[in-house]
Amino acid sequence: MRTQQRSSDDDERAMADLADVSDWRRIWGPPGTGVEAIRALVRRATEVTGWRPWAPGKIDPTEYTWGLVTPRETVMLVLPDAVLPDSPRSGWSAYEIGRNEVRDAEDGLDEHWPDQLELARKHWGDPIFVGPGNDPRIPEEWRDRRRHLAVWLRPGAEFHLYATQPAPDAATAAAGFGYSVYATEVA
Repeated sequence: MRTQQRSSDDDERAMADLADVSDWRRIWGPPGTGVEAIRALVRRATEVTGWRPWAPGKIDPTEYTWGLVTPRETVMLVLPDAVLPDSPRSGWSAYEIGRNEVRDAEDGLDEHWPDQLELARKHWGDPIFVGPGNDPRIPEEWRDRRRHLAVWLRPGAEFHLYATQPAPDAATAAAGFGYSVYATEVA
């Protein structure tokens, strides 16, 4: 197993960018593909956030997401029902996890989880939920993929901070921390 510890600067900026949006309800729209659906999504997101499209004139009609760049230069992938920071992740991560190294990766995630959680609290306040990824209150489709999870509520959105569950047979055999914003009210 290989590990890396990077500066938290990327996460610091991206979390601050997400915290700047006070009401997410106006961003979300009906799922759809094609140029008009993407243009509508980009228009809603730029009006609400002030983020700018990374390639404004080159919309691919088969896409259903679009990248927007924040004033702090974070690239956000915007979907009709979620926003995902596309910046390189900060902090601790493990990769090339061998079958006999899963426990070591889990220990690393456990050790570094409090720092990630504190960084998120700095920008988003106290979460409404903090717990293990196998908590029965978590939807079943997430349980095998999350070791730790914290959730914040905002108007129209849930913020999730999580540690991925390491698995040596996964396509990437990697583990680390991530965060996303999910729509709670889609038009």
